[in-house]
Amino acid sequence: MIVVDIDSGLSQLDADADARLPRDARDGLTRYLELLAKWNRTYNLTAIREPEKMVTHHILDSLAVLAHVKGPSGAKNLSLLDVGSGAGLPGIPLAIARPSWRVVALDSSHKKAAFVQQVVSELGLANVEAVVARVEDYRPATQFDVVISRAFSDLATFAEVSMRHLAPGGRLVAMKGVRPDHEIAQLPPAIRVVATPALAVPGIDAARHLVVMERG
Repeated sequence: MIVVDIDSGLSQLDADADARLPRDARDGLTRYLELLAKWNRTYNLTAIREPEKMVTHHILDSLAVLAHVKGPSGAKNLSLLDVGSGAGLPGIPLAIARPSWRVVALDSSHKKAAFVQQVVSELGLANVEAVVARVEDYRPATQFDVVISRAFSDLATFAEVSMRHLAPGGRLVAMKGVRPDHEIAQLPPAIRVVATPALAVPGIDAARHLVVMERG
């Protein structure tokens, strides 16, 4: 396994201007990792326990999407719903990297939402809200510019349960490993795939892709 520490990993991501992070993001991400490792010992929030793999497979994997997550007409201050957020991934790293975004971390697990709320409190993340609900039952006051998922479901299911949360001009973003051509072929005509970029995640020698969708 290639070992990548958080500093070198973030430096590699910073090479892309669209993925560049604010100066204080590194401290916030490090504190988030510390909390995740601490809670994980008791509450089993994630199967990954090695700190090095948490850096690559959680932090850097989440942040690798930054260059491809855009609001309508390229808006900078977007709203983002993280469906099946679990321990706050990718929502928490994205919220730390983009303080101007409004992020809702949605998960049906009270245990995982409690952890996210603790992170929000300890890190002072005023732009993050932790919500306990199934995406099918969630009734937000407003829709979102971006709805994102990481290992949540197949594309058709994700689109079916998430599309009503999408604001006009918004996009669904699914984080995947190998490009899921079979899943793409199963999407209904009402869903249009606009991009399937490959991602380069420092320290991960495996395929990573996004599937970016919008209303057809």
